[in-house]
Amino acid sequence: MVLFKTEFCGYSVKYSPFDEDKIAVATAQNFGIVGNGKQYVLQSTPNGIVPLSTFYTKDGLYDCAWSEENEFHLVSASGDGSIKLWDARNKDGRPLKAWQEHTQEIYGIDWNLARKDSFVTASWDKSVKTWSPRHSRALRTWQEHTYCVYSALWNPRHPDVFASVSGDCTLKVWDTRGPQSVQTLRCHDTEILTLDWNKYTENVLFTGSVDKSIRMWDLRNAARPLGEFLGHSYAVRKVRCSPHHKNIFASVSYDRTFCLWDLDKPDDPLVEKSEHHTEFAVGLDFNIFVEGQVATAGWDCNVAVWKLGTDPRR
Repeated sequence: MVLFKTEFCGYSVKYSPFDEDKIAVATAQNFGIVGNGKQYVLQSTPNGIVPLSTFYTKDGLYDCAWSEENEFHLVSASGDGSIKLWDARNKDGRPLKAWQEHTQEIYGIDWNLARKDSFVTASWDKSVKTWSPRHSRALRTWQEHTYCVYSALWNPRHPDVFASVSGDCTLKVWDTRGPQSVQTLRCHDTEILTLDWNKYTENVLFTGSVDKSIRMWDLRNAARPLGEFLGHSYAVRKVRCSPHHKNIFASVSYDRTFCLWDLDKPDDPLVEKSEHHTEFAVGLDFNIFVEGQVATAGWDCNVAVWKLGTDPRR
């Protein structure tokens, strides 16, 4: 395992869609309760992880996403409801662009993988908004959730469809060509903090909840989950599906653990578990270029990068 120490608490880690060695990390001071934020662009080298650029913000950063159009651009989601667009080559610390329409914390941000020209944000103000880097205002706002929206992610196989999850215990599926959500599922009886789409099956996705469980859903027949996965002892903070294997997904939790799951082993799907963070583990991503490489980020200010099948604590 390779470790990098951030100045503030880690909230989100994202591999570049253009460069296998670049990682973006969004961080927040004082566990994100109060204070500044810092966006990192890191690079893995034979001698360890080094910072390529860093950007300070006035409020904590809870998520980030790489542009799918420009290899140097990324966006950050802030606790003051703002969005910043950065150029990793820029050394003056100023964003290329900033938006301020959400009225509370933005907890999730995701770039459109299929269309590549837009991104979506999820906010504690109960709204979901879509954006384009070429426009000065949000393209669209949806306000059907009745509590904080924690995450919104584009369907990786459909340019017009995304899903969101909320503290109102629901998952909603949206189509940007229509005026309202196209499907609503009550997936858990407690707050839903995270979701991810299966990269190989456009109708299958996963949700993670405060109830400590991960559930798998097929939107074509959503009366009950396809499966439930129990391995965490506290809320599931992030779930991510492998970009290389349709049967593999991973999760991190407030219990400080990383879990790796294999759907092809229904009797015992939990195939790896590690507690290499000493505080809440909240960020997680797979490297799309290097099969089996993952990164996690936590409140202990550690970013960890390692290969699955090895002990990340060594």
